[in-house]
Amino acid sequence: MAYIRYLEEGSIPESERVPDSDNILRVHSVNAPVMRRHYQLYAALMYAPGPLSRREREMLAVVVSALNKCRY
Repeated sequence: MAYIRYLEEGSIPESERVPDSDNILRVHSVNAPVMRRHYQLYAALMYAPGPLSRREREMLAVVVSALNKCRY
């Protein structure tokens, strides 16, 4: 398994912190502005109005993760 360096939450500038209880986005913390933008993209894709329901978006995410053999 690969090791990816990341910062502890207290080391991330407060203006760049994102809600990340499972620490998936924290791998971007070495470049906190990128982490913030990644979260904004995720939030727009999953929560903004669109042709797919929230449930359909989550189902697609699960299928893609399974196909990519994600462990989380």
